[in-house]
Amino acid sequence: MGYRVVVAGATGNVGREMLNILAERQFPVDEVVALASRRSLGTEVTFGDKTLKTQDLDTFDFAGWDMALFAIGSDATKQYAPKAAAAGCVVIDNSSLYRYDPEIPLIVPEVNPEAVHGYAQKNIIANPNCSTAQMVVALKPLHDRAKIKRVVVSTYQSVSGAGKEGMDELWDQTKAVYNPTSDVPPKKFTKEIAFNVIPHIDVFLDDGSTKEEWKMVAETKKILDKSIKLTATCVRVPVFVGHSEAINIEFEEFLDEDEARDILREAPGIMVIDKRENGGYVTPKECVGDFATFISRIRQDSTLDNGLNLWCVSDNLRKGAALNAVQIAELLGREVLKKG
Repeated sequence: MGYRVVVAGATGNVGREMLNILAERQFPVDEVVALASRRSLGTEVTFGDKTLKTQDLDTFDFAGWDMALFAIGSDATKQYAPKAAAAGCVVIDNSSLYRYDPEIPLIVPEVNPEAVHGYAQKNIIANPNCSTAQMVVALKPLHDRAKIKRVVVSTYQSVSGAGKEGMDELWDQTKAVYNPTSDVPPKKFTKEIAFNVIPHIDVFLDDGSTKEEWKMVAETKKILDKSIKLTATCVRVPVFVGHSEAINIEFEEFLDEDEARDILREAPGIMVIDKRENGGYVTPKECVGDFATFISRIRQDSTLDNGLNLWCVSDNLRKGAALNAVQIAELLGREVLKKG
């Protein structure tokens, strides 16, 4: 006996990836339904070797469905998630709406799987921000060995983090560079993204940081350890898929780079590719379509008594969004619902 699963927002980048990953990982489903807004009604999406026609999110009855993976943005989630939860369907939400609610667990299964038992307060589980998810996967096993005091992270985030419009803008602007009669002014981003980097993701806050940077701080504290100090600079780069992060970590005690490399090699969800030679590291282009979070460039920071540097790369549509949501669904099934 398997699960009855809803994917809401099934025509978007993340929704389509959720369906792909449910099929790839052979999630035990009895039935899957794809939901979308009325403007996308009837659009066909794939689930393994099957084709699903999207149904209307607005009129859908969630009663009798086990879990719903939401990829529809905060405004729509605010409207539909409580309706699904009240009908007894557990919502796994990819938006930012519920991440900071103390009554709703925020989960990365490799990091804080025990938090899944808190789902019952509101029948909702939150999926973290893409840039946070891959980082805490890398930090957790190191934190268990030598407690982390402080993290300084710079992100290099792909345009797919801004959805299809972001990907289209990079594509159109790149083509326009080679066509002198064509001009594609910034629309989704604040400045031209083609052949450029933009040190600005989400809105600015009063202290000069952006909301994306604030999210990384708040979510790391909630998922991993509230005592960790973290500062982030989040940058949009002209890459279609795959987020990269340069992470500097200060520990309470010394951790040798070789031991850190061994710890990360054994940690769940991580692949270490770290050769000190040309090409002996992973770039975002190479991680696309993969489940793993890749770690490279592990090295001691000689400016700190107990410091390490590392490079972290992951497919943001997978571990940063759809994969993590499916892993939460697997965890929920294994630990709580126990069907399939």
